[in-house]
Amino acid sequence: MRPREPSLPRRPFRDSAIFYGVLAVMIVVVTIVTDGGLVKGLAIAIGFFVIATGWSWWRFRQRLDERSE
Repeated sequence: MRPREPSLPRRPFRDSAIFYGVLAVMIVVVTIVTDGGLVKGLAIAIGFFVIATGWSWWRFRQRLDERSE
C-alpha cells in the first residue's frame, strides 16, 4: 500500500512566497543580531528567497502537470 500523496494547498504559489519571505526576514534579523552585517544578511536572504521560492514553484508546477495528465 502506497502512502497517500498530500494535497496541494489552495494557493500554493502565494503561500510558499510568504513562507520563504518570512524565513528570509528571519535570516536578516539573525545576521544583524549576531553582528554578521546587514549587507551580508540581505545578500544571503535574497539568494535564499529566490532559490527556495523558485524550487518550490517548480515542484508545484510539476505536481499540477502530473495531475492534469
